[in-house]
Amino acid sequence: MAGGTGESGGAGAAAGGPASGGEPESSDSLKTFGAVVKGFRKRAGLTQEELAERVRYSVQTVASVEQGRRFPRPDFVTRAEEELDAFGILRAAARHVSRQPGLASWFRQWWKLEADAISLYTYECRVVPGLLQTEAYARAMSLSVPPIPDEEELSERIAARLARQDLLSTRRKPPCAFSFIIEQAVLERYTGGEEVTRELLDHLLDVTDRHWNVEVQIMPLRQPVHAGLDGPIRLLETPDNEWFAYSEGQQNGRLIADRKEISLLQQRYAKLRSQALTPEDSLSLLKRMRGAL
Repeated sequence: MAGGTGESGGAGAAAGGPASGGEPESSDSLKTFGAVVKGFRKRAGLTQEELAERVRYSVQTVASVEQGRRFPRPDFVTRAEEELDAFGILRAAARHVSRQPGLASWFRQWWKLEADAISLYTYECRVVPGLLQTEAYARAMSLSVPPIPDEEELSERIAARLARQDLLSTRRKPPCAFSFIIEQAVLERYTGGEEVTRELLDHLLDVTDRHWNVEVQIMPLRQPVHAGLDGPIRLLETPDNEWFAYSEGQQNGRLIADRKEISLLQQRYAKLRSQALTPEDSLSLLKRMRGAL
């Protein structure tokens, strides 16, 4: 899971996850944009090395963009536009590039469904779900799991995770109803240290206070009967009332559409809701944990 950002936003797929060990798959729009950059570069009589120096990116990044393998970051587009005197064409083309940076290839199907979901349920036993993470927590997670990303990769991952949090907005029409069940042990781990955890707890309290569509439940440390022992659960409902699920592992993920599988996961999630602390008791626990720091 070390290559990108998946649902929960960690160092790779599972952690809130380009594809493992490299960059995500290309697309026609990425290849087209890369060809346009290459055309303007050659028109300007520049080598890849010379353009890299002017836009302040590595030669490898310039090559990857031209080959349609790397999503062009906004500052790359702006600098390339200016250095290549591209008549606004690069800016216009960049708006039509269809790959989301920082998201693992196997996660993008789920990501597209999320955008219109009316219900989204998440049980997480490894990390705080990506939709609830702070920037500092996301950074600490990415730097915890090998291989360690470079600064550009890290920035893309974090930007992608934080951008997904717009899904929580109550201004969506209709707004999505969120249910999160998080293991207390995940919060007690103090990922990133006390300061990061303190900020994270403040953020969780703030999210639940400001978003009436978000319900957070904590699974206590002691729970002899536990329906989530097989791992994380993610479920969503579309505007057409279809249900999908998503399963994620170390280096891969799987979108689930089979009704029997989804029914089984819905049963487990319903059981988890009854076993976790109530939203009110969960809020009280979060406040006590925050007060102890």
